[in-house]
Formats: sequence, C-alpha cells, structure tokens
Amino acid sequence: MTNDELSQTLDTTDEWITERTGIRERRIGGTAKSLGVLAGQRALDDAAVDARDVDFLLLATTTPDRITPATAPVIAHELGMHCPAMDINAACSGFMYAVRTAYGLLETGSKRILVIGSENLSRWVDWSDRNMAVLLADGAGATVIEYDPTENDLLSFSLGAEGADADLLTCEHGGFFQMDGKEVFRRAVRVVVDSAEKAMTLAGVSADDLALVIPHQANIRIIQAACQRLNIEMERAVVVLDRLGNTSSASIPLAYGDARANDRIHKGDYALLTGFGAGMTWASAVVRWSK
Repeated sequence: MTNDELSQTLDTTDEWITERTGIRERRIGGTAKSLGVLAGQRALDDAAVDARDVDFLLLATTTPDRITPATAPVIAHELGMHCPAMDINAACSGFMYAVRTAYGLLETGSKRILVIGSENLSRWVDWSDRNMAVLLADGAGATVIEYDPTENDLLSFSLGAEGADADLLTCEHGGFFQMDGKEVFRRAVRVVVDSAEKAMTLAGVSADDLALVIPHQANIRIIQAACQRLNIEMERAVVVLDRLGNTSSASIPLAYGDARANDRIHKGDYALLTGFGAGMTWASAVVRWSK
C-alpha cells in the first residue's frame, strides 16, 4: 500500500508522509500465525534445521490472533514442531526481548531455538486516523539460534522498561492504536542511545567497530537522531521502513534479513541491534556474524 493510495482516503500526501516518517509504502495482509509460519519455515530452511530438532519456539508479537490461546503453539504445530512455545509481548522491543530469553534458555540446556517476530498491526489501525494509518504495517521475520560450546556471537544485551510511560502508545481491547508522537520520539531517542551505549560497553566494542546498526524501523528521524548521537554514519544503518513501514517486533529481523540479502554483513562483522516500543520498553544487543 503506497502513500498515494492512502492519500485517496486520508487528508495526507506522499510528500507529507515521507518527510515526517521516511515511509513510502507498506505491506498489508496476513495474520500473526500465517506470517509467522512463513518466516519460521524460511528460517529453518535457511539454517538447514529440521523442525523436530528445535527445542523451543519464541514468538514476539503485539498482535496475537487471539487473546488465548497464544499464537506460538499454533505456529509450532503448523511447522511440525513438538516443543514448548510461547508468546512474548514487549511491543516493538519484542524481538530483542525474545532473543535475550533465547540466550537464557541456551545457557540452561536448550540447543536450538526458533525466534519469530510476527505482526498483524493493520487489524488494530483506525484507517481514518492519518497519524497512525501511515505508520503501521504487517510482516514477520525469524532466526534460528543455536548453542555452540566454543563460540558466542550474542556478545551483550541492554534491556529496560518504564511503566510510567505506558500511556504514550496504547491499544485497548477492541480499540485502535493511539500514540503521543512527540513524546514517543523524544523518549525513544534517549533510551535507544542509552541502551546502545551500554550494550557496546558490555561487548567491549566502540561505534567505530560496528559494521552495521540494525534499528527498529519506526521513523527515519528517530534513526537519524540516534545515529547522530552515537557518532555512527547513516550509511551504516539498515533502513527498510521506506518499503515496509513500522512492523513492530518484526522490523529488526526484517532489516537483518535485508542486510544479509544485500551482502551488507560478513563473517566477523559486529552489528548493533536496537529498538524501543510501547510499555515503554527498549532493548539493544551487540552481535557478531560468524557464518
């Protein structure tokens, strides 16, 4: 769905949306389950892993198909898995929260974990609200994380939450997404920079050591402001929101997949993954690509 298509029903223009958000088009359709199954299967195929060899499935989603049961067990069933499966809701930080959870499971005996971020945000959008309708989209991304006794590519994490800011971005049962855009922008830049700096310090790397920054794809201005404060050139930031919009917990794995597809990350490279979301939640990690 392009900006021009949205402008046919909203008081907006392609120029207005692009200037304020960086988004030119977005994908609409599917469900948390259908998109999650597709992304999960592609990740398993890419990793050459049989579904029966996965020890745990973690689904990061803000938009489960039902309040109960969780969507993760349904996805596991569709993929032919026979393992524990659960949803994690940390909004747009959800994928990084799930990766951190996977890391803990690997430390306590699990060998192989499928982590999926899948969102059906369009279901909860008021399409007459130009402030939200231009931002949110549907999508999914997934990765297989394996235990290796000799090498660790998940070098550091910095996560946090501040419930006092919960009302800045909300979606009530039966309602639509609502957001205080100016306050979210201001606080998002601060928490992304703080958590990114902490993650780099814990990993023992500097901004100059990073091959890429893979941020949550919420708004191009937030990405630009965060990179500027971290002294990282925008050329090192992976940006897909111009084509995919804000896909919440799916945005970081989608951006990582885009970087791989375009040969932007290579063996030995360090990448900073960082995001923020409703809650307010935030999460950063430094990873090394060893493949």
